[in-house]
Amino acid sequence: MEPIITVNGLEKAYASGHKALKGIDLEISRGEIFALLGPNGAGKTTLISIICGLVTATRGSVRVGGHDTVRDYKRARSLIGLVPQELHTDAFEPVRATVEFSRGLFGKRPDSGLVDGLLRDLSLWDKRDAKVRELSGGMKRRLMIAKALAHEPEVLFLDEPTAGVDVALRRDMWALVRRLRERGVTIILTTHYIEEAEEMADRVGVINKGELVLVEEKDALMRKLGKKELRLTLAEPLPGVPPGLADWKLELSADGRELRYGFDAKAERTGVPSLLARMRDLGVAFTDLETRQTSLEDIFVDLVGGKAA
Repeated sequence: MEPIITVNGLEKAYASGHKALKGIDLEISRGEIFALLGPNGAGKTTLISIICGLVTATRGSVRVGGHDTVRDYKRARSLIGLVPQELHTDAFEPVRATVEFSRGLFGKRPDSGLVDGLLRDLSLWDKRDAKVRELSGGMKRRLMIAKALAHEPEVLFLDEPTAGVDVALRRDMWALVRRLRERGVTIILTTHYIEEAEEMADRVGVINKGELVLVEEKDALMRKLGKKELRLTLAEPLPGVPPGLADWKLELSADGRELRYGFDAKAERTGVPSLLARMRDLGVAFTDLETRQTSLEDIFVDLVGGKAA
């Protein structure tokens, strides 16, 4: 099956000489949730803006649903719904009219049932006749999603969609994302809430300094780079890691009451049994121990910090 989005050799350079994107190659499958992670200024919004036809690339090409975003812009753009970071909408228009207008912009016939369904799904029904300026920040974010979905796109871009949104609204929006994916809509999101990407995404891409550092199935990424950490609560605080435990490269907490040991749980030899035996031989007692799985956030920090391969 042809990917719904294909990016080849995409570059973006500005007159100042700054290169926002450097040779991006990316394919996104129909119906998947793809999370694009990266620090501020990494190139996430630039990449999305080029795919959506809002910014012109210096070099390379993008196809959406088989349509080139430059040569066949109108067809490609009709397949895309975009929820940008900024909240841009007419402050004095009623909520319902705003969503209906967005649908009309793409040449779609009026569909009151669809618009009403969006407003209900996004908990905007009670505000349907309110002016946009009367909405809270979270409600305006919901309205932006309703506007992006009004023309029934096949691809939905969510650029930091839950920024400034409270927990209840965030939960509702992610429930909607799941329902959209079930209907076959492809979701591409950028987020600083890495736990959301860990929970929601099928694949994860990490971009840093304009380059795609990694694109990987989320589960495979966790298996490949995810580690476990053994944490031992000591019976008595230590001034430092005993020389006799140097082989395990342990970390001691600032208060000297906890030893931490990172290991690969799938390795043939984790080093955990031998560590515990050596601690017993040295008389280093502990009162509790626990293991902690490395999170996607840990992996992300390692990747953008250049510490992970």
